[in-house]
Amino acid sequence: MKHLYSFLIIFFLFQIFVSAQQSDSVKTTLSEIVVTANKTETPYYTLGSSVSIITSEEISRQNLRTVVDVLREMPGLTITQQGGPGKLAYVYIRGSNSNHTLVIIDGVKMNDASSPNNAFDFSTLNTNDIERIEIVRGPQSTLYGSEAIAGVINIITKRGTDKPQFNFLGEGGSNNYYRGNLSAQGNFGILNYAITVTRNGSDGISSSDSQFGNAEKDRYTNNSFYSRFGFNISSIAKINLLYKFTKMETALDQNEKLGDDPNFNFNIEEQLFKSGLNLSFFEGRWQQQFNASLVKRFSRSLDLVDQVHPNLSSDGFNKADRVKFDWQSNLSLIENNLITFGIETENERTNSSYVSTSDWGPFESIFPEQSVRTTGIYLQDQFSYENSFFISAGVRLDNNQKFGGVTTYRIAPAYYINSTNTKLKMSIGTGFKAPSLFYLFDPAFGNPDLQPEKSKGWDAGFEQYFLRGNFSVAFTYFNLNLENMFGFDANYKTINIAQASSHGFEIVASVFDLNKLTANVNYTFTKTKDEHELSDDYGKSLLRRPKHQASFNINYKLNTNVNLNMLFLYVGEREDKDFSTYPAERVIIPDYTLVNLSGSYKLFSYLELTFRIENLFDKKYEEVLNYGTLGRSLYLGVNLNL
Repeated sequence: MKHLYSFLIIFFLFQIFVSAQQSDSVKTTLSEIVVTANKTETPYYTLGSSVSIITSEEISRQNLRTVVDVLREMPGLTITQQGGPGKLAYVYIRGSNSNHTLVIIDGVKMNDASSPNNAFDFSTLNTNDIERIEIVRGPQSTLYGSEAIAGVINIITKRGTDKPQFNFLGEGGSNNYYRGNLSAQGNFGILNYAITVTRNGSDGISSSDSQFGNAEKDRYTNNSFYSRFGFNISSIAKINLLYKFTKMETALDQNEKLGDDPNFNFNIEEQLFKSGLNLSFFEGRWQQQFNASLVKRFSRSLDLVDQVHPNLSSDGFNKADRVKFDWQSNLSLIENNLITFGIETENERTNSSYVSTSDWGPFESIFPEQSVRTTGIYLQDQFSYENSFFISAGVRLDNNQKFGGVTTYRIAPAYYINSTNTKLKMSIGTGFKAPSLFYLFDPAFGNPDLQPEKSKGWDAGFEQYFLRGNFSVAFTYFNLNLENMFGFDANYKTINIAQASSHGFEIVASVFDLNKLTANVNYTFTKTKDEHELSDDYGKSLLRRPKHQASFNINYKLNTNVNLNMLFLYVGEREDKDFSTYPAERVIIPDYTLVNLSGSYKLFSYLELTFRIENLFDKKYEEVLNYGTLGRSLYLGVNLNL
């Protein structure tokens, strides 16, 4: 089967190349505007940073229903999900930890302030309200502060359009999966609006891998509401308001081979509020943004005694909120030069409780309400010369209420050779991650004297465009060093002791809408290493990070009514730990290849039928040791636009 996959990939790449040779179309992606890399609207061809962009059109073309599905095929990213859709899902960028990625929605930081390590769980995010996703790899703390130690994932939601639009999307399939989505967008005078209501769920699969005899299915339901309003008050002033609500209920299993647990449930409620004022003076030469945001999150896990686990029960909750105010000024007094200056301050607050019983006896951990404030100030200069040489350089100072100040920087030059359509790029920067409230204040594990984790990373590469930009090849080498990482002493108290490193390269080749064909193939090689000399894993690779990953996506628009898509996803072997043994043994999770098919047929101008087949060959595989994954699954849907 592996040889069959290799043959298909080579065959399709050959067809892409032949098609590209015959095309005279013009490519415009080089001028596509990117916001995340510099916190300003910047053409893609001027960026020295490594950036990936996924638009709503690409998401729709592949019938992707969750953000996890979107991110799986991105270069430099690794996904782990603990038990299939609706279960905990984390992202690792270039071999870093899952809590080293900053996740923002419309500029609002979403990392979980109530979790021990502030990592973001992607399991709740659907794609229905998303306009685009921008991924910037490498340390980005200069513009974004804590958590952006290895990269940033910025999710940008849809805005109101000039013409009112109404949409209904319905889908159903394997494991009694269902999804319903209602949305409305439009413009009325000075007001533009976008509103989306979504409900989806499934009977699910067993979170504990079924190959060990686990048969009890773990359901989930996800309800979300999103609204965004914009007011164009005048030619110089705009107001934006955003509200997003998510509520998810999911069943879990225990973290072991025979982990079936019929009444272990986890519930999450999350709310996002944001208001913003944009001002533009002197014909756009001086732009200012004022934003205020609030993120509230509540979660509870409840496991009652049952016949399978007569001595096991637990009840835990986490409650957290983050309030943030920020001001950003973009000043362009000199041609080809843009200066960005900003100030932001945020306050995180959380409290939690956990009680349990087991064969080892009762346990209780009460985390009283604690809070910490961080204030940052940053300066960035973007300069260009003769529309060929571009550079952005910035510096930032953050002051944390507990550990004091930390300084970060970033430099990202790019040079575009117009005669050969070649872009040379490079970036170097530093990042930091502040200790979580748990690591600072927990009665058992906390340490108020913790210092931030730090990173230093750089990457360099090129992008080559052929045939008027319709075909491109890109190569990027990256190197990331992590130090001062959080670990534990002999008494399990959190201390700054660990360090790690990763390096590797990313290769991306793309064909853009040639002869009705669009394709993208990427490969990532990542080598990680535990650099902590006192660790039992010293010199070994970091857990759950594969050395080899690749994806190949090909889309063919047969005619104006029919669209077909195929995805090949390869994930190499990786190591994990079996914590059912003492000491925990390192084990190898085998590599796997998945094939997904999807398509759509436009029955009428306003009505489209869709289908999606995931894991076409019913491959048995694991992303996390002892956790289940979906087998072959079929989904049918309808998309109504008015």
